Amino acid sequence: MKNFKSIALALVVVLSTLSVTAQTKKVDTAKSTINWTGKKVTGQHEGTINIKDGALVFKGKKLVGGTFNVDMNSIVVTDLKAGQGKEKLEDHLKADDFFGTDKFATASLVFKKIAAKTSKIYTVTADLTIKGITKPVTFDLATTANSASANVKIDRTKYDIKYGSGSFFDSLGDKAINDDFDLVVALKF
Repeated sequence: MKNFKSIALALVVVLSTLSVTAQTKKVDTAKSTINWTGKKVTGQHEGTINIKDGALVFKGKKLVGGTFNVDMNSIVVTDLKAGQGKEKLEDHLKADDFFGTDKFATASLVFKKIAAKTSKIYTVTADLTIKGITKPVTFDLATTANSASANVKIDRTKYDIKYGSGSFFDSLGDKAINDDFDLVVALKF
């Protein structure tokens, strides 16, 4: 019986030293960026939006989870100057026919499935919630010890943002706006 207890204790010690606990790396919101690009027939607009909070979860060096919240009221247009359409476009992006930020001040992203492509690049499928609508989105995420980056393409029409969409409205001509918009995300921990 004494040998059994010794073996059991040794097994517990060995297993506890082998198991790796999850490490949560919180995003430094002041140093992290999200740049967006929306395209239309006659050109494009660019800007930024702020991360409210977020974290990636690692087990050892392997990515196992992540959650993020974005402050939708922080949408800024960077390709136009003040007094030359900047404020008008920012207000329109915050209006109900785009992101409806009065009602939906936060967008969220929750990782659901993570597949390693290499030791530092992962294909992530996450639930993205915009305007209270949750849909899956898939993208590649590259990681280092202190940062992560991704390029994410989002179909705005899946989130009931149909303004100027050639998929829903005829005769828009050169006023049509692409359904997809792009995000370039750079996270610092």
